[in-house]
Amino acid sequence: MEALGWRRLLADNVALIERGLVAPGGLSTALRPIVHPAARRVQARPDRPRAGSACLTMPRARGVSAASGKPRQAVDTEGPGAARRRIDWRQLCAENAARIKRASVAPGDLSNALQAVMQPGAPAAHRPPAQADTGSETAASDERTSSGDVRRAPTQQSGVAHDELAAALRTPLRPAPSPVRRRPGRGRGAAVPGEDAAHHERTFTVGGRARRALIHLPRGVKPGAAVPLVCMLHGGTQDPPSFAAATRITAAADRYGFVAVCPRQSREDNLLGCWNWFLPEHQARGAGEPAHIAGIVSALIATTTKLTIDTRRILIAGFSAGGAMAAIVAATYPDLFAAVAVHSGLAYGCASDLGAAFRAMASGGNDPDAQGRAAHAAMGVFARPVPTIVIHGSNDRIVTPVNALQLLQQTMTANRLAAPEGCDLDIARPATTWRERVNGGHAYTRSQWTDRRGALMHELLIVDGLEHAWSGGAPGGSHTDPSGPDATDAIWRFFARATGPERAR
Repeated sequence: MEALGWRRLLADNVALIERGLVAPGGLSTALRPIVHPAARRVQARPDRPRAGSACLTMPRARGVSAASGKPRQAVDTEGPGAARRRIDWRQLCAENAARIKRASVAPGDLSNALQAVMQPGAPAAHRPPAQADTGSETAASDERTSSGDVRRAPTQQSGVAHDELAAALRTPLRPAPSPVRRRPGRGRGAAVPGEDAAHHERTFTVGGRARRALIHLPRGVKPGAAVPLVCMLHGGTQDPPSFAAATRITAAADRYGFVAVCPRQSREDNLLGCWNWFLPEHQARGAGEPAHIAGIVSALIATTTKLTIDTRRILIAGFSAGGAMAAIVAATYPDLFAAVAVHSGLAYGCASDLGAAFRAMASGGNDPDAQGRAAHAAMGVFARPVPTIVIHGSNDRIVTPVNALQLLQQTMTANRLAAPEGCDLDIARPATTWRERVNGGHAYTRSQWTDRRGALMHELLIVDGLEHAWSGGAPGGSHTDPSGPDATDAIWRFFARATGPERAR
């Protein structure tokens, strides 16, 4: 007999799902613990994000397979205040599998179908994305961008109070003519046919282990030319090919002329492929996953012969768990990475164990100024201001939007400590703030902060109605919402402006 906690029980149930007992594309949002009725009382508390999301799952012990088939005669379910109960493990798996099959899970919509699993007999229906607020607004001089956005004239902000900035995020826009609502992609992530197929994976030896990463060299670049590099970190349940397809990063690499590299998180280190951003051993320089990611990038720089990588313009970005890890890598390797983009992620050091991770995802971390001091300390002798763009959805229930503001405040504090003479910025006083709407899609608010020289240092992009998904990603991609502004394009334009004299083409 083996004692097993409810979190391990959930992980094994997820492994059961991953082996194909539901239609492809699940695990996109808010997995509820799938448990036998006798163990209902030990489910996760409803105010916490659900394990198994793109942002968080339990790290997997090396050499232990959740799906190995090794006999488990019985398990103990356990939780705060719950009576311990003996349950036959094999019967539990069989009954869960049967109930999941009866739920008629639609591809990419496991999060809604689980309602039917937990309440047998209820239909599993798709849920449309939250509608953006609409209303009237004083007309501004509109400019339609090449991507189809309707741009409002930027409004200069001098001395804007924090509550006014918050109010700006809620300001309604005039509805776009004949809106066509497109549903966010919830697929687990097969590549979108015909898109971003020109790439290959390489294996690097880092820290004595084989590490894989997807590499894409831009087309049309002259041999020997110096080009930037963008490192993209996928979220949980994703992998580099599905993430590249969802974000269309290789198409952007060809368009703007940069190398794209997408490291792969090993399922040996985390069952669902999440970066272990919430564990202290992965939050410091020279150890854990930050060292592995930096090692892959350094090895690629040293071994690429078809072109030259501009070491002054190496950038890192990530989504969900990948966004949280990107914030960690930027704080621990500021000498390698020139700027960072965090989409639907969390601040550096906001959690040091699983319980704290759930709390941070649900309601934010600790004091962001204190977290900023911790991030500055993590930089050590390499401390310097790191330009940062933060992108988040207003309807994100997996990683709540407060995390975007805390991350922004953290980076402002860290940058001010690194360069007090030029980066004494106030989150309540952006240099510019304006509202836009994607034609037929989501409205969004963009705010930017510049240093005393006028150089762009921070950007915040809040997308109305966006859930836990990559804004403007490929239709049908892994964790995407095509109705939002193109996050990949926004990230590159920020990088281009913040890290060099070149302007986005």
